Amino acid sequence: MTGVATKRISDEPAYVLHRYDWSESSLILEVFTRHHGRMAVVAKGVKRPSSSFRPILLPLQLLHIAFGGDAEIRSLKGAEWMGGHVMPGGDALLSGYYLNELVMTLLARDDPHPRLFDIYACVVEVLASVHGEALQPALRAFELLLLREIGLLPMLDAQTMTLMGLVESQRYSLRPEGGLQQSGSDDRASLTGAQWQLLQQSIAPTAPFTVTLRACADVLPELKSQLRGLLNYHCGVGTLRTRQMMMDLQTL
Repeated sequence: MTGVATKRISDEPAYVLHRYDWSESSLILEVFTRHHGRMAVVAKGVKRPSSSFRPILLPLQLLHIAFGGDAEIRSLKGAEWMGGHVMPGGDALLSGYYLNELVMTLLARDDPHPRLFDIYACVVEVLASVHGEALQPALRAFELLLLREIGLLPMLDAQTMTLMGLVESQRYSLRPEGGLQQSGSDDRASLTGAQWQLLQQSIAPTAPFTVTLRACADVLPELKSQLRGLLNYHCGVGTLRTRQMMMDLQTL
């Protein structure tokens, strides 16, 4: 990485994941880039009213950035908004923050995932156009594909411990430490073998994102329950902050 990091990188597709105060006039940004993965950059002077960066360094907006340096925190040299949709609001914005929390928690810095970046961009486009329950398939699809991309999702067309194939009518559950296992017939939060097999087909590397969306939409309540335990386990938390915030708002 040293040889790459020491030179200036330009026109790198990126999304802002989070921002921290660094000084009275500067910010440190966590960004998700297509070719360099998640990284931190310092945006000097960005909080000044005259800064050209100030109105564009926003979450859920596709940017092209330039950066340089060989330290853990790189220096932002330029940023250009690539246009497209306006900032989502309401539950769509909260859903976007949830995506960002997942990326920041589960992706190591400087570990490129260009395919996941493209998936993230697809989900952001969905967030900009729908709201309410229509957001759920996109969130479940991203969770599945994120887990697959970073190697935390077992194959969904076989039992993990025995490698035995799935019986279409039998129900199976996804366990954080045991993978896909047979469950009791009364476990309504589980999915049938046929449903798991369809999900596996939908997340194949050659499958379009729309195929994954449709497969997730068919099993939303059960899939949400199955993925929640796996994500919380690998994130090391009982409940992600943004998920808790969404639940709190729903009770108001």
